[in-house]
Amino acid sequence: MFDDATRRAIAAYAARHKFEEAALLAVVEVESGGRLYATVAGRQEPLIRWEGHYFDDRLTGEQRAKARALGLAHPSAGRVGNPASQAKRWSQLYLPASRINARAAYESVSWGIGQVMGAHWAWLGYASPAAMLKVLRSGVAGQIEVMVRYIEKAGLVGSLQRLDFAAFARGYNGPAYAKYGYHTKMKRAYERWAGKRASSAASGMLRMGSTGAKVRELQALLVRAGHAVNVDGDFGPATQRALMAFQMTNKLTVDGVAGPETFAALSAYKVAPEEKPGEQGPLQTDEALQGGGGIVGGAGVETASRAIEEAADKTSWVPGLEWLTAILSLIAALLVIGGLCWIAYGWWKSKKTVEAPA
Repeated sequence: MFDDATRRAIAAYAARHKFEEAALLAVVEVESGGRLYATVAGRQEPLIRWEGHYFDDRLTGEQRAKARALGLAHPSAGRVGNPASQAKRWSQLYLPASRINARAAYESVSWGIGQVMGAHWAWLGYASPAAMLKVLRSGVAGQIEVMVRYIEKAGLVGSLQRLDFAAFARGYNGPAYAKYGYHTKMKRAYERWAGKRASSAASGMLRMGSTGAKVRELQALLVRAGHAVNVDGDFGPATQRALMAFQMTNKLTVDGVAGPETFAALSAYKVAPEEKPGEQGPLQTDEALQGGGGIVGGAGVETASRAIEEAADKTSWVPGLEWLTAILSLIAALLVIGGLCWIAYGWWKSKKTVEAPA
C-alpha cells in the first residue's frame, strides 16, 4: 500500500513522537484510504476536498456573489459537490476559486492524507497559507508533517501512544466517529500492520469518546473546580482541555484521562462522598425534554394527546361516530403510555456509562 519513502517518513514521525509505527500507519491508511496523491497536470498533488460553505463564509460583497454564481460557494455545508476526479476538483473548484480570493480558497480546502482544513494554517504554526501549501505539495512526507502537527495541536498524541483509537478518532474525526467506525477501522489496520492485538493502556478510565453518567459527573466536578465545560455527558475536546488544565493545576499526570487519581482529586469538590454531581432526573433527559423530535415522549406526546382528546370529544356528539371516539381516545392513551416509556428509557440510559464504544 505504501512505498518505501512513505514508510520511512511515517517511521521518522512515529519515532519522534513515540508512537508505534503501526499506529501511525493505521491512521494514515484510514484517513487516506490508501491513496496518497493525485496526478494533476503531470504533477503529484495532495488529495483535496472542497468545502463551499467555508468559502462562502470567507467572502463578502461582489466576491461572494461571483462565487455563488459559479457554484463555488453556498452558505450550507455539502451544497457544493465535489467531482469524483481529483483533477476536476483542482481545475473546477480550487483553481477558479483562488482567482476570486486565493487566501479564502486555500482555507476552504481539506488537504492531503490527513484531510486537514487549510483554515488551520496559523493554529498549526505556519507563517502563512502559502507556507503550509508549500509543505503539503513537497511530497508525502510534507503531508504527514501537516497531519502530525494537527495531532499534536488537538492533544491526541497521548491517545495514539496508548493505542486508544476510540479517543483518537473522537478527537480527530469528531462526534460522529463511532457512527462511521473510524476507531474500529484504525484498530483493525493497526493489528494488521503490527501483527498483534491492540490493547489500550487507558482501559477502565474515562477519556475522549466516553459518554454517559460518569462523564457528566466528571464535567460537573470540573465546573465546580473552575473550568468552563458543558455538562452534557459527551467527553470531547473541550472536556479533555478542562481535565488537562485541572491535572496540571493539581500536579497530576497531564494525560487527559480521568482515572482513580484524578477522581480522587476531584472528590474534594463533592458536597458529600455519596453525591453524584451531574445526575439527571427523569424529566431532565433529552428524551423527556425533546420528546424524540416531537414524535414520542415529552412535550410532543402531551400536545398530540391533547389534540386527539379534543377531537374525540367533538366526535362524541355526532350520532354514529361513537366508534371513532373510542379509537381516538385509545390513541391518546397509547401516546401517553408510549411517551412515559420513552422517558423511562431515557432515564435508564442516563444512568449508564460507555467508557469506549465497541
